[in-house]
Amino acid sequence: MTLLTVDRLSVNLQGESGPVALVRDVSFTLDRRETLGIVGESGCGKTMTALALMGLLPEAARAEGRILFDGEDLVTADEARLCALRGDRIAMIFQEPMTSLNPVHTVGAQVAEVLRLHRAMGEGEALAEALRLLDLVGIPKARERLSAYPHQLSGGQRQRVMIAAALACRPDILLADEPTTALDVTVQAQILDLIGELVREFGMALVLITHDLGVVGQVTDRVIVMYAGNVVESGPTETIFAKRAHPYTQGLFAARPRQAGRTSQRGRLDTIPGVVPDPSAVIAGCRFADRCRHAVDICHRQPPPLVPIGADHDALCHRVREWA
Repeated sequence: MTLLTVDRLSVNLQGESGPVALVRDVSFTLDRRETLGIVGESGCGKTMTALALMGLLPEAARAEGRILFDGEDLVTADEARLCALRGDRIAMIFQEPMTSLNPVHTVGAQVAEVLRLHRAMGEGEALAEALRLLDLVGIPKARERLSAYPHQLSGGQRQRVMIAAALACRPDILLADEPTTALDVTVQAQILDLIGELVREFGMALVLITHDLGVVGQVTDRVIVMYAGNVVESGPTETIFAKRAHPYTQGLFAARPRQAGRTSQRGRLDTIPGVVPDPSAVIAGCRFADRCRHAVDICHRQPPPLVPIGADHDALCHRVREWA
């Protein structure tokens, strides 16, 4: 059953010379218990898409299109309605817990606050449930940590606190924005395993935003690849990994580090030349054309079409049928 339908979502930021498109005509669906990965370089619109779903865009930004959550359009919902949904039915694990957690409140109080707001629990009951949640996400000596402040915890423990707060009300959708950023490899694996276990246990849908293609391959059912605000390729994870259709997707995979002993590659990693274009730049054709080794004249002159390649697999490219 479809839980979320994002239909031609655009996010525009008001600049000095007019609106600047940060997200452009993004569309996807999310079913209950489904996991979706959103990948791409920094500045491609991944986080802005997630913030639009939460109704947490910057003050000068405006969303257009439709975000249908259980049939209700969140783009037109007022702030009171969004506040009722945030943390309750839609929750988010933010990228950096040290800046997301309040430094002057204990971690127990911050997890309990979600329950007091959305479940009308009293202080004692909410703290008892916060203790259970901290224990559930693997915080050692959870009872002692209830009265700790964020700076007294390690990075991995702070991330677990964020997960506990996000899961407090057992939301229908969990958004995880780079949940393992700045964590060492061992802790990254633990956090990802934890999120996967809890998503399965609670029956939630998951949207995972990440740069790490290895993580996407492990955790998600479907993938959308974003570039300069557009979805340039989307499809089942297994299909995307086996048949990388868009030149940008091919470039991302080629730039991955290889494990020692599994490749003959030596020297520098492959890179995608150039940089993501400024969102305010007026570009007549494909926004990836200046960095694409397959670009021809039409790529610079006309916006590319969305080309169906296979079952639920599409790419935004003029020439994709030549090699897909």
